[in-house]
Amino acid sequence: MASLHALRKAQRAQGPATIMAIGTANPPNLYEQSTYPDYYFRVTNAEHKQDLKHKFRRMCEKTMVKRRYLHLTEEILKERPKLCSYMEPSFDDRQDIVVEEVPKLAKEAATKAIKEWGRSKSDITHLVFCSISGIDMPGADYRLAKLLGLPLSVNRIMLYSQACHMGAAMLRIAKDLAENNKGARVLVVSCEITVLSFRGPDEHDFEALAGQAGFGDGAAAVIVGADPIQGLEKPIYEIMSATQVTVPESEKAVEATSGRSA
Repeated sequence: MASLHALRKAQRAQGPATIMAIGTANPPNLYEQSTYPDYYFRVTNAEHKQDLKHKFRRMCEKTMVKRRYLHLTEEILKERPKLCSYMEPSFDDRQDIVVEEVPKLAKEAATKAIKEWGRSKSDITHLVFCSISGIDMPGADYRLAKLLGLPLSVNRIMLYSQACHMGAAMLRIAKDLAENNKGARVLVVSCEITVLSFRGPDEHDFEALAGQAGFGDGAAAVIVGADPIQGLEKPIYEIMSATQVTVPESEKAVEATSGRSA
């Protein structure tokens, strides 16, 4: 029994998990918030809804957002006009985009984090990936690992549809992995492309309209590990604690819908 405890202790890190590198990425298409209402109502063929457009403009101003990046362009929307309606069946069109584009954008952020980290990508032992978009098989984690050229032995975790809290929760998972697996180096990636939630305006759905006013697209990646190697790794932060508490009866606090499948 004593030897078993000694073995388990030897398999664990001595110090706390640290964030060793950070990388971010956005699509190339930048939209100014001040002009976005004109763009949004034009591309969704809703220019005749001037009262609603005025309300949407106020929503955009209240967000305090100045500019944001989006994958969708006017050209893409012209090719896939169903995305511009409010509830026309369009899930397949949306899925075709996000399945391909989410791993690509995630790769940009991950590549930057790996470069800042300074070690070989072959030293990554775990990949933890979260996204609301693009549920598929094989998943975005596999596609990302393939795009990055990660070792086939990398341990992968893919989490879909966990909403806005998941980015922080991923750090909790990475902390547990890093501290309980000596020498582990965890690549944590979060990527969102709002293609699934983009839709035309409706006079009776202000919650959906608020989403159009505030959200953008982007990816972030960090390298997490414990016991940094002196002279080789330069930790930025220590993750001292990570907990989660769910508010009772909060199931309807945040909801999301996407274009229905044809």
